[in-house]
Amino acid sequence: MITLSIRFLAGRFHATQWGRHVNEGVPEWPPSPWRILRSLVATWKAKRPDLADALAESILRKLAELPDYALPPASVAHTRHYMPWDKNHPGHTTLVFDTFVVVPPSAEVLVFWPDATLSVEEQSTCSDWLRHVGYLGRAESWCEMRLLENGEAEQRLAEVNCRQLGTRTLEKNAEIVRVLCLDPASAFSSVNEIKQANSKIAYYDPDWRLCGETLWLHAEKWAEAPGSRWIRYSRQADCFRVAPAPRRIRSNQVIPQVARFALDSTVLPLVTETLPVAEAVRRNLMGLLGRQLERRDGIRGKSEIFSGKTSEGEVMLTHEHAYYLPTDEDGDGRLDHLTIVAEAGFGADEMRALNALREIKSNERADSGHPLGVLLLGMGMLADQFENGPTKCAAVWRTSTPYLCHRHPKSRGSKRDTPEELSSPLSFTAARLREDLVRLLERRADLADITLAHIRIEPLLESGVFRLGVRKHRPIEFQRFRQKQGDDGGKRLCGAFTITFPREITGPVALGHSRV
Repeated sequence: MITLSIRFLAGRFHATQWGRHVNEGVPEWPPSPWRILRSLVATWKAKRPDLADALAESILRKLAELPDYALPPASVAHTRHYMPWDKNHPGHTTLVFDTFVVVPPSAEVLVFWPDATLSVEEQSTCSDWLRHVGYLGRAESWCEMRLLENGEAEQRLAEVNCRQLGTRTLEKNAEIVRVLCLDPASAFSSVNEIKQANSKIAYYDPDWRLCGETLWLHAEKWAEAPGSRWIRYSRQADCFRVAPAPRRIRSNQVIPQVARFALDSTVLPLVTETLPVAEAVRRNLMGLLGRQLERRDGIRGKSEIFSGKTSEGEVMLTHEHAYYLPTDEDGDGRLDHLTIVAEAGFGADEMRALNALREIKSNERADSGHPLGVLLLGMGMLADQFENGPTKCAAVWRTSTPYLCHRHPKSRGSKRDTPEELSSPLSFTAARLREDLVRLLERRADLADITLAHIRIEPLLESGVFRLGVRKHRPIEFQRFRQKQGDDGGKRLCGAFTITFPREITGPVALGHSRV
């Protein structure tokens, strides 16, 4: 197998496809065998005249067979030039498009001749020959060519993505492109055999049809270059697709993890509406980001941080996504602040959406006639010392909204709950809270010195009934159903507790089902 590597040092391949006008803007891709071999002949005569004719011809004939290609990611661009054109009158210009293929300078175009082999002498000669090639196509297409060793070529063979179509069925997401190749039976025949009697064009050295210049072809009125043939190849239909580059965040750039807002309305929502307000915040931010990143085809952008779901729509098993925590911080029974926390931090897209958030829109607020506005107070890190809100440092934490058990009781089966846990709703709820606390301790490295035995859990009971907050709300007064289909939060056992840690810890402490 013979394998040729081509790198375009300036990141550009300037070559108009044969038979096309330059202003049509159709670049040649892949580089045709016809062009590659003509470039080798030119290099041979200009830079390696000492190369034996028989040896050079032997190598070129082996490269005259149909190759396969491994094409790197590329795109198409063009520049415009006003060239002098004095045909009509002095000083006249004409517009010329210079269309070219853009490839990374480090990328390689690989050309494989799987059924061709070179002798040891031919390999050495070909490698040295290729080192003298300075450009391919127009002179500004600086290139570097090399011959791959057989071992490396075998490893790279899997990268082939452009090959002769032949009788194959066109692959999905592929397209047909005509490639100008050599006709081995006539490419090395004499030009003199087909010259017209009145031709004034000089003979070529070597006298091959492969070496025929455009000037001679036009003079002889050839529609196609003698010694060539058009071959149908299949290449990826999106070979010129411009993929957006991933956003790079500088290592010294601080990525905020906490965003604090103040809520503003003539009638603020009650603390019992914490869950629907949190859901509305999530929905509004996802909508803002989706519209900001909307593509031309109408597909909106998505954020794993805001949604808590992967790009495939699967729920994220980690806890690095955003938590939406509306709070009543003045004790009047109405929500007045909003804290959004994400351990993974907010990227540039999420930051743009957070800065654009002005109102929490929902059907409930629209029906009430009291819009719920928000004012961004600031952003920071979880390590910052917040004096208020769910991210402050404290040893004692009290339930501000009902703790919803993460599962239902199991009275049957091999994994059924113990009789003690099933003896009362309080016992079952406290047991599930302990399980959630164990998970919290395992997840947070800053709590590695604390065990469940160090934590004291006390139910917030009055006359045997759970009571929450300054207004002493019962859990049943809170909205516990989420708007997503099939949610059963309102049917789960719930409660209210005081949790005392052996030392101050940084919040938030968000536990249980629906901990938005």
